[in-house]
Amino acid sequence: MDRKRRFIAERIDEVSKICDRENPIYEQVSNFSIALYVLGYLSGPDVLSVRDMDFVEAGTILKEEFEPIARQDVPPHYSIFKSTDNYLLVIGDPDFPTHFAVVTDMHSPQPYFSKLDLYGSGFDSLAELEREFEGTDGVGESDFFYYRMRQPALPAKATPTKIYTLDNSGNYSIWEYQSPTYEKEERLCR
Repeated sequence: MDRKRRFIAERIDEVSKICDRENPIYEQVSNFSIALYVLGYLSGPDVLSVRDMDFVEAGTILKEEFEPIARQDVPPHYSIFKSTDNYLLVIGDPDFPTHFAVVTDMHSPQPYFSKLDLYGSGFDSLAELEREFEGTDGVGESDFFYYRMRQPALPAKATPTKIYTLDNSGNYSIWEYQSPTYEKEERLCR
């Protein structure tokens, strides 16, 4: 398991353990913040230090950082601990969502991790989430959407720096440098 996947596992474990406390402070942290914290979008030393967000901000982040996909596009053997992709189940209108659930393991009978108001954070099946949310805030059976978190753009591959040298006889040579360090030094000299 790579470092990013290990952090996701640790965050899920952390959020799950907070539920066991009597009078947990984390009740003030929204399900949106919990899901985005688990995925590593929100960072902080622990879950209680992440900023809380409402459904408007959650909808904005969803548009900017995630792309909609069909349910069938989630690989049948998907595990958040082995894949480089992250998936989110969004319940309600995607512009003003009601709930976020992190897709964790499609082999599990309860593949979704999220925070429910009365039950705390934990794993649920799609049927359990449907029972919990259908009929509340206008959520119907067609208001369950899947999203994939966009991967950060890779930096453009550096083209080699070319240096042309001419001698008095008209002959020339070309030197290429692969290191961007030389390119920066050349720019500073001009």
